[in-house]
Amino acid sequence: MSAVVASFFVDSGLTLSLVCAVLGLGFAFFLIRTILSSSAGNDRMKQIAAAIEEGAKAYLGRQVRSIAMIAVVLVILLAIFKDLPTAVGFLLGAVCSLTAGFIGMRIAVMANVRTAQGATESRKKALQAAFNGGAVTGLLVVGLALLSVGIFWLVMNKINPGKALSSLVGVALGASLISVFARLGGGIYTKAADVGADLVGKVESNLDEDDPRNPATIADNVGDNVGDCAGMAADVFETYAVSLIGAVLVGALTVGMGAPVIYPFVLGGLAIIASIIGIVYVNMTTAKPAAALMRGVLLSAVVSAVAFWPVTQSMFGEGLHVRDVMSGLEMSYSALGIYLAAIVGLVMTGAAVLITNYYTSTEYQPVRKIAEASITGHATNIIAGLAVGQQATALPVLCIGASIWLSYHFAGLYGIAVAVMAMLAMAGIIISLDAFGPITDNAGGIAVMSGLPKEVRAITDELDAVGNTMKAVTKGYAIASAGLAAIVLFGSYFVDLKHHLIEVRHIAETDLNTMLEFSLKDPKVIIGLFIGGLLPYLFSAFSMNAVGRAAGAVVTEVRRQLAARPGILKGEDTPEYGACVDIVTKAALREMIIPALLPVLVVVLVAAIPALGMVVLGGVLVGSIVTGLFMGISMTSSGGAWDNAKKYIEEGHHGGKGSEAHKASVTGDTVGDPYKDTSGPAINPMIKVVNIVAILIIPILF
Repeated sequence: MSAVVASFFVDSGLTLSLVCAVLGLGFAFFLIRTILSSSAGNDRMKQIAAAIEEGAKAYLGRQVRSIAMIAVVLVILLAIFKDLPTAVGFLLGAVCSLTAGFIGMRIAVMANVRTAQGATESRKKALQAAFNGGAVTGLLVVGLALLSVGIFWLVMNKINPGKALSSLVGVALGASLISVFARLGGGIYTKAADVGADLVGKVESNLDEDDPRNPATIADNVGDNVGDCAGMAADVFETYAVSLIGAVLVGALTVGMGAPVIYPFVLGGLAIIASIIGIVYVNMTTAKPAAALMRGVLLSAVVSAVAFWPVTQSMFGEGLHVRDVMSGLEMSYSALGIYLAAIVGLVMTGAAVLITNYYTSTEYQPVRKIAEASITGHATNIIAGLAVGQQATALPVLCIGASIWLSYHFAGLYGIAVAVMAMLAMAGIIISLDAFGPITDNAGGIAVMSGLPKEVRAITDELDAVGNTMKAVTKGYAIASAGLAAIVLFGSYFVDLKHHLIEVRHIAETDLNTMLEFSLKDPKVIIGLFIGGLLPYLFSAFSMNAVGRAAGAVVTEVRRQLAARPGILKGEDTPEYGACVDIVTKAALREMIIPALLPVLVVVLVAAIPALGMVVLGGVLVGSIVTGLFMGISMTSSGGAWDNAKKYIEEGHHGGKGSEAHKASVTGDTVGDPYKDTSGPAINPMIKVVNIVAILIIPILF
């Protein structure tokens, strides 16, 4: 009987996972209908929401046209220098990533005005509107990712089995490269508008958040959608797709076809059902917002852990026999070991959420210490925020190290791939938390600009503070998962390179030990580590400077409008909102190109220079993972902590709004904006682009 069950899962597991993906999409559309059936408020609220939507659609439309020109060139190059299936895979990954981003933005715009209206009735209604809007994004992202990779794998195995595995790398590259553009472009847009609005509106003109007299306020609200919603949706789509593809590559190259290839798909499908259960719980519970969201994640993780065991036992009842990538020895792993590797991924998800929550929530000491440091001025606020971010790297990195060690112990490199997939399988519920943040932020803006009572803004402010923590939490989750996924991709690079040298160049396996010895005694490896370690710093410098230049242009425009038309501050004249929207749109599209293409160019140059080659490139991959992981965690944690320290003071602590401490906290928040919403999150897809391009060019340059 067990053999029959195992055969069923191997033969039908992929189909079952696709059915689960469709169920997830179906539930997402049910939530959309639920959101649309609720009231969108009065005419003024609808007008403001329409202006935000118009700005977001205009930006994304121009972004798609800009990216499309680059994508077309890359598709042609891949078709010429690689093969047509890989080019088609690249196109599929790119289109699905863009679609996920656009859907994320559209749903957020639907939900933000309904969250504001819900806040006029109760906190629970506002919470449900915001969370369900985020849940739609989460379910659509994981559903689309699982469907696109699964269907592409099925189709390619039917029409060209020999190219099915290698062409999956094209899907990963398309998703990752578009994610970098979406993250960078959206991040530059949202933070340029936010910084510009804060510097003139709050600091110089003493205006409240989202005051309609601020000419940059509509651009700021548009930015929440194109950065935190569209950008994050594209980011997690590619992280999920790349992790799934990485697990398939490792399973196929180190073990073989069958259960090791199908198992990651099954994990993804089961976790979608678990996410739906968690989403239903959040809608039904009467707990406080933060507790409700965290318990929803915990419930989904527990349901996933329970569901994973019988499937793992059925598919790997006779164990897993594999030749270890690094040692070359024959190894055997039990079904229990593979299951425990999946549990490691689930536990790592919880650890990433809890640790980031501790460093960025107003409930704990790190944020409160930054708020206290604001009493003595701007410089001490900045120093405290930087220290919190750097300290926040310790626990996540120790947990990532423990996860790598444990999952490798349980099932080798395949165990790490399983842990990563189990971690990313939770994205359906985790991304619900992320999109919750910008939706509540926009809801607060709509409440202020439409003149709703202060009681309503109190509810949206409370949800916004929770949402800000949730955004930081999900960024910590995304970066931690990227660190694990990158290890899997580096293993895939090593395995694929070894396979290519044996099968294509006909090099004896005994000779490969010298050629592919990534030893610290080899100067080439050290050179590669330095180059790879430099990449995240250079990448971040480009993106930070981009935000600074664009924000400066917004500041100049806001000052011009306020000086030329004094009636704006008196409420007698209407600002030219469109001027600021146009400035940040053009700046974001212009500034995103060079940093987005930087990792591609560096990898190709290193591989193409004969004096460097495959060993140096291996060092580049590891170097980029290490410094990128530290920078990503540090920047997102600092930014989230700075933002919530400002909110903590605005609640009435240390003098409240208008105090010197508040002014210092605004400075910290302004510095933290590009940290947490532009440079830090964009490092995540950048790391994976480096690794995927390296895998892709193996047959071309080696």
